[in-house]
Amino acid sequence: MQQPPPSSNGAAAGPGDQQAYHHHQQSWMMQPHHQQGQPPAGWNPQSAPSPAQYGGGSQTPGSGDEIRSLWIGDLLPWMDETYLMSIFSLTGEVQHAKVIRNKQSGYTEGYGFIECVSHAAAERLLQTYNGTQMPNSEQIFKLNWAGERRQSEGPEHTVFVGDLAPDVTDYVLTETFKAVYSSVKGGKVVIDRTTGRSKGYGFVRFGDESEQIRAMTEMNGQYCSSRPMRTGPAANKKPLTMQPQTGAYQNPQGNPGESDPANTTIFVGALDESVTEDVLKSVFGQFGELVHVKIPAGKRCGFVQFANRACAEQALNSLNGTQLGGQSIRLSWGRSTNNKQTQPDQAQYGGGGGYYGYPPQGYEGYGYAPPPQDPNAYYGGYPGAGYGNYQQPGGGYQQQQQ
Repeated sequence: MQQPPPSSNGAAAGPGDQQAYHHHQQSWMMQPHHQQGQPPAGWNPQSAPSPAQYGGGSQTPGSGDEIRSLWIGDLLPWMDETYLMSIFSLTGEVQHAKVIRNKQSGYTEGYGFIECVSHAAAERLLQTYNGTQMPNSEQIFKLNWAGERRQSEGPEHTVFVGDLAPDVTDYVLTETFKAVYSSVKGGKVVIDRTTGRSKGYGFVRFGDESEQIRAMTEMNGQYCSSRPMRTGPAANKKPLTMQPQTGAYQNPQGNPGESDPANTTIFVGALDESVTEDVLKSVFGQFGELVHVKIPAGKRCGFVQFANRACAEQALNSLNGTQLGGQSIRLSWGRSTNNKQTQPDQAQYGGGGGYYGYPPQGYEGYGYAPPPQDPNAYYGGYPGAGYGNYQQPGGGYQQQQQ
């Protein structure tokens, strides 16, 4: 007899819990997509554990059959552990599911981890579900090995797509371009994590550069749903083999934070002026749970702090030298909290304590509450850094008026 899926705290759900969940699920599925930003009544956010607990950095892909955790991305705000288990528990091969939540707001960060009974079971889930449509949703399953560096088979070429209608989903955007270009790998509509509404722009990834170049011209002004699209260039992801070595941009005198195993902060240099903190959250968040992300005001650099050292190492090794906003970012270890006395004057990084510790007030956590002008460029925990940002004439992003 099939056991009911566990509740979000890991315990088996009773008949009342399961009935209540399906009631919430049905009522939510009857709502328009743009109204699905708030969790259903009774939804109880849990504190997010370290991704390492679910394989997000504690294991190295390729080390053997013991790797049995999968990363899952592009989750809508209502997609919780119960929803995931209601899908995967039917296979009898999933032990746990965990959705990562913002520690301050309690809302999901759009990704999580699935722990299977074995490596073979995880492999079967990855092959069976990845790229298929999620139940009761137009979202597509985005699965990958947890903690993996997500090496690509080759370079990815990305097109920015603006002026999207509110009803355009990932699936609609992907199919619109795939109908014309065979090398399309996927499309992503940027969603506001607080409201669940589309921000009116997205990105489409191509495997073939010539088709990407053609699409920027040929698809500009073409209709997707009820509106003509506006297309342009976005950041492209290089193959990992083309990236410079981690130490290429290190201080020749050495960085005390590099050898400190407790240091989880990465310095991000050579930032394009259009890159926002939310862009960094999106790009770096694919490697594990983030604690803080900060770009000091008026500076072309930033800092990303992970909850886990292994996740920080993977991000540094994988993203160093990749293009973001038209420039190749350079990464190195930031100053650890144990070496604060050796830090340079914080005033040169924006003042007010904005270097490592970040301002204790006035800075939102790594959630997605929109700042003025809505410069967020979130592309959901989507595997790979190919979804970059698009610099518009005024700098940053413009929110699509709806």
